[in-house]
Amino acid sequence: MARLTVLGAGSWGTTLGLVLNDNAHTVTMWEFDPEQIRALLRDHENRKYLPGVPIPDSISFTGDIRDALAGAEVVVIAVPSHVVREIATSSQEMIPPELLVVNVAKGIENGTLMRMSEVLAESLGRNDTGRIVSLVGPSHAEEVSRRLPTTVVSAALSEADAVEVRDLFMTEYLRIYTNTDLAGVELGGSLKNVIAIAAGICDGLGYGDNTKGALLTRGLAEITRLGVVMGGRPETFAGLSGMGDLITTCISPHSRNRHVGEEIAAGKSLDEVLASMVMVAEGVRTTRSAHELSLKYDVELPITEQMNLVLFESKHPDEAIRNLMIRKPKREATARH
Repeated sequence: MARLTVLGAGSWGTTLGLVLNDNAHTVTMWEFDPEQIRALLRDHENRKYLPGVPIPDSISFTGDIRDALAGAEVVVIAVPSHVVREIATSSQEMIPPELLVVNVAKGIENGTLMRMSEVLAESLGRNDTGRIVSLVGPSHAEEVSRRLPTTVVSAALSEADAVEVRDLFMTEYLRIYTNTDLAGVELGGSLKNVIAIAAGICDGLGYGDNTKGALLTRGLAEITRLGVVMGGRPETFAGLSGMGDLITTCISPHSRNRHVGEEIAAGKSLDEVLASMVMVAEGVRTTRSAHELSLKYDVELPITEQMNLVLFESKHPDEAIRNLMIRKPKREATARH
């Protein structure tokens, strides 16, 4: 059995700690908030992010990142995407190059436009993304923590690394596939959050199933267009981190990004929506990055463009949907049109 350290005790980090504990691994969890550490130790439950799910005594919690990483054989990075660089940089000397690092954040860094494995490689002082694995897919913590059947994908440049992570995490309720298309898997898992915001807007405006079906289909088309240009394989976007994650995030009541869209459609400002949320909606920052990537690679992303205008330039959601519907007629295609 392995000794694993999970950096980040939010809903997903806590859930992954429970999964690893179910597999009889030694699990240490690090959390930056001292008050949250005290609550976890006192309540044996993550009442802030994952209420109602008991945490066994066999999982250790600490607020000292050096102590958390001492003796770790595998490190799981389970913090929001916008703080991945900060956490990795501060712990670089404690995470040697040969140590396997598992990323579970879904996002594209603002400014650099890097994927999470690229951010980790740079901030950990590594030459490439070798020994960095992304574990992503349609997997809400609220369901996995209650052991509901779920499938995700372990993606790495090395099949051996992807398999190692698969074997660490796979249980009777969490089935894991492997993939060596690291770029495609990370892009699919990140870009779908932009479409989920649009799905929330459609729900908030009272649109129906026809609208949602169209949104998911055309959303997948533009995710694939950008993903292929950036080095992903087309078939990856029909998989768990593409279509699978897109469907789940766009229809689930657990979806934070869908919630953002619903609230925007109800007339709230982005600042008001984000201030009212306990957890992070990764799609907000990813929308900005995805829009910049569309300009960089000269790829048409009409849904992303409209979401960028709604979130950051106060465009009315109704007008955004109208602009999508009156675009120039086109022949249906995925990767090129």
